[in-house]
Parts: sequence; C-alpha cells; structure tokens
Amino acid sequence: MTGKERREQLLDVGRKLFAERGFEGTSIEEIAAQAGVSKPVVYEHFGGKEGLYAVVVDREVERLLSTATRILSGDHTREKFEAAAVSLLRYIEDDADGFRILVRDSHPASGSGTFGSLISDIASQVEYILADYFRTHSYDTRLAPMYAQMLVGMVAVTGQWWLDARKPKVEVVAAHLINLAWNGLSQLEHAPSLSAGSAKRTDKRDAGPAGAR
Repeated sequence: MTGKERREQLLDVGRKLFAERGFEGTSIEEIAAQAGVSKPVVYEHFGGKEGLYAVVVDREVERLLSTATRILSGDHTREKFEAAAVSLLRYIEDDADGFRILVRDSHPASGSGTFGSLISDIASQVEYILADYFRTHSYDTRLAPMYAQMLVGMVAVTGQWWLDARKPKVEVVAAHLINLAWNGLSQLEHAPSLSAGSAKRTDKRDAGPAGAR
C-alpha cells in the first residue's frame, strides 16, 4: 500500500473498532493486528491511539455537519424539516459506526469532539431558522436558541433509540418527529405557563415535611 492507502485502511479499522468497543475498549494492538501491520506503523501515521481516534471523530463531525448545513439551507418549510429529519436518520442508518462513535463521550485528544458539542453546532444553525419563523409569527426571537436545542435534541435522541430498534421505517419515524415538532410550533402560546394544579404540587414537594404541618 502507499502511505495514503495505509492511512485510510487504519482509519477504517479504527472506526469499526471504536464503534464496537469505544475508545477505552480498543487497543493499539487490536488496530494493528486487524490492519495486518505492526504497532510502529500505527504510531508512524497517527502518533498513537489518541491521534487515530481524533481523526476518526473529526471526520464524522465534518460529515454530519456538512449534511446538516446542506439540508438546512434554502426556504424554511415543513418539507425542508421533513427532509432534514429523514437525512439525519439516513445518516444514522448508513453510517451506524460513525454515529455510535459520536454519541459516546469523545476523548479529550479529539478536540472538537463530544456529541453534545456537535448537537450545539447543529442547533446554532437551526436557531436562525427558528428566529425567522418566530419573527414572522410575533414570538419572542430571544427564545429561538432554547427551542433549537429542544428540536435538535429530540431528533438526536430519537435517532439513538432508533439505531437499536431499527423500526419503524426511517420515513415513518421522520413523519412522526415532524408531526410533533411542526404541529407544536404551529400552536405555540405566546406566554406559556404551568397550570395552577402543577404549580401547587411543585410547591408541596418543595416544602417537604414542613409543608404538611
């Protein structure tokens, strides 16, 4: 193999092992053995397991962010959100190893890596879409960042669940996600508040034993 081909081979092997066993559960010996090379070859290309893991994670982050950027550009319509949900679920289906790596806590050596930071990056793009939507519907645009976290988090957590369940079909899951998100947005209250009953229950719970006296 050329040096470039060997590097890509090691990345493929590392990606598969990290997805199956996580960073801590994968050894440099296993990576080298499955690639059919000696440990020094891995060190030569990446400086060690940490360096290999960092490149694997950064590639997955870039792949998912590129997908999100592409599908979120253009008109802000229900069809676009449906396409975005399907695209994310398709990514999870087609790149299951990469997604499994991203949902784990990334090793500090990866730099840009935890799933939480990735979700925040995507949410920051959704935030602008929601701010436009809120503006045209006379909602408080300062709430857009919070709603963006809610929407992206809902899709991401559902994707984690679906990765194991694998049913119903991607299109069905996406349809129900958008049913909840879009219809929820269309019925937003301008000044939501908790009901009086729930507020009373919260007050009693917070008061503790003294509240019963």
